Amino acid sequence: MTKELQVLKALDVAKTQWYHFTAIVIAGMGFFTDAYDLFCISLVTKLLGRLYYYKAGSPDPGSLPSNVSAAVNGVALCGTLAGQLFFGWLGDKMGRKSAYGMTLMLMVICSIACGLSFGNNPKAVMATLCFFRFWLGFGIGGDYPLSATIMSEYANKKTRGAFIAAVFAMQGFGILAGGMVAIIVSAAFKAKYPAQAYKFDNIGSTPPEADYVWRIIVMFGAIPAALTYYWRMKMPETARYTALVAKNAKQAAADMTKVLQVELETEQEKIDDRERGNDFGLFSAEFVSRHGLHLVGTTTAWFLLDIAFYSQNLFQKDIFTGINWIPKPKEMSALEEVFRIGRAQTLIALCSTVPGYWFTVAFIDKIGRFAIQLMGFFFMTVFMFALALPYHHWTLEANRIGFVVMYALTFFFANFGPNATTFVVPAEIFPARLRSTCHGISAAAGKAGAIVGAFGFQYAEKGIGVRNTLITLGVVNFLGIVFTFLVPESKGRSLEEMSGEAEEEHEVEEESEAAPEVKAAG
Repeated sequence: MTKELQVLKALDVAKTQWYHFTAIVIAGMGFFTDAYDLFCISLVTKLLGRLYYYKAGSPDPGSLPSNVSAAVNGVALCGTLAGQLFFGWLGDKMGRKSAYGMTLMLMVICSIACGLSFGNNPKAVMATLCFFRFWLGFGIGGDYPLSATIMSEYANKKTRGAFIAAVFAMQGFGILAGGMVAIIVSAAFKAKYPAQAYKFDNIGSTPPEADYVWRIIVMFGAIPAALTYYWRMKMPETARYTALVAKNAKQAAADMTKVLQVELETEQEKIDDRERGNDFGLFSAEFVSRHGLHLVGTTTAWFLLDIAFYSQNLFQKDIFTGINWIPKPKEMSALEEVFRIGRAQTLIALCSTVPGYWFTVAFIDKIGRFAIQLMGFFFMTVFMFALALPYHHWTLEANRIGFVVMYALTFFFANFGPNATTFVVPAEIFPARLRSTCHGISAAAGKAGAIVGAFGFQYAEKGIGVRNTLITLGVVNFLGIVFTFLVPESKGRSLEEMSGEAEEEHEVEEESEAAPEVKAAG
């Protein structure tokens, strides 16, 4: 029988309580903000082009040069990748809670700073925006490993998947909020400063006040992050970190007694026993033999998913324009364009993105992570090819609605599929002292995929055309199916069981029982 810590056992079997829901909301609001901040930029890039890159006498409104557009869209993802690695490591070194407040403060400060610029010439505005979006991304990056790890370590065995997925599902509401804020702000300015379409009035179609619109949309992201700061700081450190990494049984028992409202005894001697044999590092042969393939599985699946997911998300406005779902830019005023793009994003989020996330929450502990990830990648592959192969058919006016429905279905199965499971699984299958680091590495691989998607799609669309780009994304999704087979199922099992810490504990105990016998024989 292993010497299982009572505090960990109590967490595993705890009934769903109020503290579970507060943890979901506190961690989830970070993800709401993350998604808002990452995706709101795609709502305003067209407006930035009109404001800062207008060429007198041009038949079309100003648009961002492709290198500037790629930088504005992609720089936050580069920051996110760096933040995931840094804060993932820091979460294991300093504790989940200590690093948690830092990420939120960075997000609040940089959201506000993104809407302010040094000077008003195009270079100054874009340089400022890119600089602060990098650091905004850095803060967002930290939220991934820390939120996932905190939620997995707080949750019980039975509903852990649903709780971690619920935190991630707040992203859907963040994307939805981005579209809604863009609709409200652009509609308000449009009513106050009416303007004609570009083709009727080149200069007048973009009123100077439109400069406030993108700044307000970008800065709004600071509000939800600031509102949750106080509650994040009040959360106790997770018992698994305190007991298994910081080796402080007394503090772990005290923290969880308050949270679970049950009396827990301090079991320091069990922690001292566990310390032996359970200390291999990330770069050790022991880690590679136990978890190497798992890490390859979690990183590769996330990398492949994000190539497809971010390409679709960041550039859906281009696809909608391509099939004439949004009119050509010259047929609208600047504010009308923001309004239309916001409306399109809101519709897609409402009909496919948000329901997809919550389907995962509902089914993840019933049918398991593996089945959901496999199914998601499979249907994303099918729909991507169904869009790509008869692409000309979808561009015809009579078939546009069909295109949007198929496009929405790929989003639905991304979210009721690998977009949620790639976030959940790395928080469950690695040892406590490396959990945040390994989640950070997996998430950073995802963001590397997002960067490939954000920069690559832009050039691929111009170079090989939308149809061939969609075929490429279909192949990427198919590879996701293959790599899913490296990831173990963690449904209904404790974190210690999944990470192998329970076995290590057992080995240590057998050694300590064998020791007196050897002495006696001697």
